[in-house]
Formats: sequence, C-alpha cells, structure tokens
Amino acid sequence: MKRIILGTAGHIDHGKTSLVKALTGIDCDRLKEEKQRGITIELGFASLVLPGGQAVGIVDVPGHEKFIKNMVAGTGGIDAVMLVVAADEGVMPQTREHLDICRLLAVRHGLVALTKSDLVDADWLALVRQDIKDFVRGSFLEAAPVIALSSATGAGMPDLLAALETMVASVAERSSCGIFRMPIDRLFTMKGFGTVVTGTPVAGSIAVGDEIDILPQNIRAKLRGIQVHNLPAKAASAGMRTALNLQGIEKTALQRGSVAAAPGMLATTMRVAAWLDHLHSAPLPLKNRAHVRLHAGTAEIGATAILLEADELQPGAGGYVQFVLDEPGVLLPRDRYVIRSFSPVFTIGGGEILDNSPPRLKRFTEAARSHLDILRQGDTHSAILLFCREAGVRGISLAQLQARLGIEALAQQLEAMLTRGMLISFGANPLQLTLPAIITELETAVTIALKAYHAEHPLKTGPVREELRARLPRATDSRLFSFVVEQLEKRKKLTATNEFLALAEHRPVLKDDEKNLRGRMLGCYRSGGITPPTTKEIIDTLKAPSKEVTAMLGLLTREGLLVKVDEELYFEAQALDGLVRETVEYAANKNGELTLAGFKEISGLSRKFMIPLLEYFDKIKLTLRVGDKRVLRKQG
Repeated sequence: MKRIILGTAGHIDHGKTSLVKALTGIDCDRLKEEKQRGITIELGFASLVLPGGQAVGIVDVPGHEKFIKNMVAGTGGIDAVMLVVAADEGVMPQTREHLDICRLLAVRHGLVALTKSDLVDADWLALVRQDIKDFVRGSFLEAAPVIALSSATGAGMPDLLAALETMVASVAERSSCGIFRMPIDRLFTMKGFGTVVTGTPVAGSIAVGDEIDILPQNIRAKLRGIQVHNLPAKAASAGMRTALNLQGIEKTALQRGSVAAAPGMLATTMRVAAWLDHLHSAPLPLKNRAHVRLHAGTAEIGATAILLEADELQPGAGGYVQFVLDEPGVLLPRDRYVIRSFSPVFTIGGGEILDNSPPRLKRFTEAARSHLDILRQGDTHSAILLFCREAGVRGISLAQLQARLGIEALAQQLEAMLTRGMLISFGANPLQLTLPAIITELETAVTIALKAYHAEHPLKTGPVREELRARLPRATDSRLFSFVVEQLEKRKKLTATNEFLALAEHRPVLKDDEKNLRGRMLGCYRSGGITPPTTKEIIDTLKAPSKEVTAMLGLLTREGLLVKVDEELYFEAQALDGLVRETVEYAANKNGELTLAGFKEISGLSRKFMIPLLEYFDKIKLTLRVGDKRVLRKQG
C-alpha cells in the first residue's frame, strides 16, 4: 500500500470540511471556536480508505485569508490536492491563492471537487465548470477531472471516489530513505502519555525506542510510542500521517514549526540561498532587502530577502535570492517554500531552497551565480565537489555533507569519488574530506613558509610544527596540516627531526663571523668542562650580541655538541656524559640512591651547578626525586 497524503484547498465556506466528513465520517473542526463560528481555523486530519483498499491520509486546511499560514503549514507535506470550489460561487480569491501556494510548493497531482452542485441549475453548473477550466489552464490541474457533487445529498460521491483512486494510482510513493525529518504541525498532551506531536515525515523512518532531536530547540527525546493514521505502530516513515509520543519533554518547550529529526544529523541555519519565483499576481515588484514571511514545512519565519541579480524582481520574474532569517530554521536543499508580504499580508512568491548553509554570496557576481547554478542542477557529485572546494583548508566531514545535502546514504558515492581520486580523505573521528587541488595548494604554502623561515633563521634547523602552522591560513585544519606534512615527508620534500620541520635540502650555512663565534663559544664550553660559563657570562666574555649567542647555542645543541640544562646553563656534551657515568656508578654502589652530599662528593661542584644538574637528571628520567634524595630510574 502506498503512503499518500491528500490535502484540501479552496475558499472559505466552499465546503472542504463538509466534504471530508462526507468521505470519512470525521469532522475535522474539533475546536470550540470553529464550531461556534462555523469556519475552519486550524488544520484537521482524517483517514480515508478508497474502494480498492488504498488508505489515504487527509489534511483539511482553513480557507479564510487570515489563516493562510495554517493552510501553508498543512500543504507542505501533501502528495496531492483536492481543490474545492463551490458551484454557487465559483472561483474566489482564496481559490486563486491556494492554487498559487500549491504550485509554489510543487504539488503535481490533484483534482477539482465542485461542491454544492445541488444548489444550482445545469446551465449555471456548466458556466462554473468552464470558469474552472479557464482558471486551472497552464497549471498542474489543467487536465485534472472536475467532479460535481453534493456533500449534503451524496450526489457525485462515487465519481469522486473513483477519480481519487485513479489519481492516487499515478502518485509516486515517497522514499523512506534519507534523514528522518518530520515538520510538526500539531502538539498536545494526553493524560497518561505526555507530550504528543504530529506531522507527516518528509523523509526517512523512525521506530519506537529511537532517540530523536527536536529542532531548532535542540532537545533530544526518546520515542515512547508511535501512531500512524490513528493506529498504534512500531515504526513510521515518509508519507505517513504520524503521531509521536515523546518521553520527558514538556509541551511548552515545543511549537508548530519545530522539526523532529534523526539525532545528530541536521543543523539549524540563519541563512539560506534559493531560487525564487515572484507570482504574476503579486501587486508590486519585490525589492532587495524586503522583509517577508517565509513559510517552509510547518514553520513561519521572518526573513530579509537579498536579491542576488537585481535591485527588484518584477511580478512573474524569477531569480536567485539569499534569505537572512530572523530566527533559526531547519531547511534542506530541495525544500519548497512560500513567501508572503507583511502588510498587507498576501502570497507573493516561493520556490526551492538550494543551499542551507551558503557562504556570503555577493550580489551581481559570477561566483554567486555559479555556486547556485551547480546546486540548482541537482547533481550530488557536483555539489560535493563544490562544498569541498568552499570548505578549503578546513576540510568537510561526512556529517557536514549530509546536513548540507539532506542525504544520509553518501558512503557509496564518496567511496567512488575517493577511488577515482576526485576527493582525498584525512584525519579520523570524524573522517574529513578535501580536494586534491587544496592539498597541492597547501603543500605549496608549506614549502613557501619553510623557505621564508630558513631565510629568516639560517642557523636553525627549522620551525616546530605549530610555529609553521601559524604561518599558514588561519582556518587550516590541524589534521589536514599533519596529513600534508606526512605526504611531503614521504616524498622526501621535507624532514622532521624531533619537533622541528625543515625542507629536505636545507642545511645551516655559517658566514665567516658566525664560524668565528661558533669556534670561540665551543672553546669556552670545552675549557669549562663541568663548570661551564653561564649564557650571560658568554655574552660578556665574547662581547657578542645576545641574539647571536642564543642562535648559536641552538645550533650547537642541535649538532649535539652542547646539552641544554636550563636557560642559563649549557654543558659540553662529552663532559656531561662523563659526569653522568660517574653519577650512575656512584649511585649504583649506594643501592641506587643519590643525595646532594653524595653528588658533591663525586663532582666537587657548588650548588650553582648541582641543583640545575640534579633537576636535569630528573627531567631526562635518569633519577627520581624521593624526599631529600634521588633514586636511579635506569642503570648503565
């Protein structure tokens, strides 16, 4: 059995609710105010089983112009529409507005129910039929049947049921694949059950016991129970009229327009890019930065319309637009939307969401048009490449791609693109993706940065990793940086020595005066042995600039000729090695223990040297301090 949702549409008092009651026995006007005023205010819901056994969910919408926002909320999830026109009045203002909304929301199937036909004669009925035919010409209802009927007498009802059965047979069933998402159109509390939300899932499936996110509130809940078409069910999927019983959530935390979604899969947005069709019936051009009401799913959100290709959009024209939302929304590519003006309130256009997290698209630029042209074509491969290119040195994760595309099953496509070399993966938890061209650009940037560093610091081996990364674009992902360094190292383009990075061909080159300073400094340390001069004493003795002395100390340390004990004390390597051997031998003969007095006994050093050396021994894990003494960590 197909999962089909049928919506009503039409002017107030044309008999939509009465027709649904005649078909199903269900009165969709459940509110006291609706009963008193005799008009539909809120959405109503019913189920119909056609003669052939096909079940159809029905959404009954209000026809009054003041409740158009409720009508739009109910129309977003329908598969087909039953446009209701009263025979005694014919096509009226909300008949036109409702059909415009259905067209903007890309409804593709429907029929026309010509109600109250018992109230007019045959000639009048024929005139109204012709009026309807003229009205729907050029729309998706152009070839649809027009069924004259009476909800009061039952006349024409068999013909309507037969037409509905034929129409439903032509409707393609919604796929249950994709990320589960259900715009909430109604919420209430049931005694003994708690909070219940209803809607029509537009994608994916969900089961009792699953967790679910409520957006944009960012609340996570567990499903206690599910009903489909008012019957208990273990699961629900796209196209089913569904009620979800949420555990641990108060009704006051939610609202119509919220979205129930698979946990961790979707994100809210404050900006979307879209294609906009401005209705022929709109009374005025739409100006850039106009403030509008944006209806998508069951939500109504204030938004500023930034026209990307014009200063104003004439009625009947179309173009690219970026909406800056007044509050967070949950929208995905391919979602249909409607916009209405603020004052006076009427429907002025709508179209298709193309990007739910666009970059800041500049008006009148080829870059903006190219970005949206690619997304409007609807090719997933091209969209993935576009998003990877725009992510640049940040990279993009699978979850981010799923949220941008609204597609959960991307693994197979990504694997094929990785195999063909169209994408490169790096990092883990989560795996990130980028383009080969971005890897090449970053490799070039690393090479240039290293060349610049070597020119600035000719005596140094190279920068540490974070120092090099700081010279790259600020947004560079740390995992992408590590991946690029590894690739360059594998190709022997750079070397990694301890924490230092350098171009493979780099060697410190000393000028004559630097060679002279190196020799004099090394002589001082060799003659000093285990009582070397401090850094300050070297500077004073040699009359050398501190910057040059510091650089040379770094070079001699990297060459292995000196050992840095602390900022002021460097020891000649061979002298220190001899002292270490004597210390280990002495401590080994003392059951592995070394006291300050014992160290003085074997070294003859003053506290000026002993304290830094003992702390150095602890640092290199030769000894471990225990109270006032030290013990050997290793022998030999």
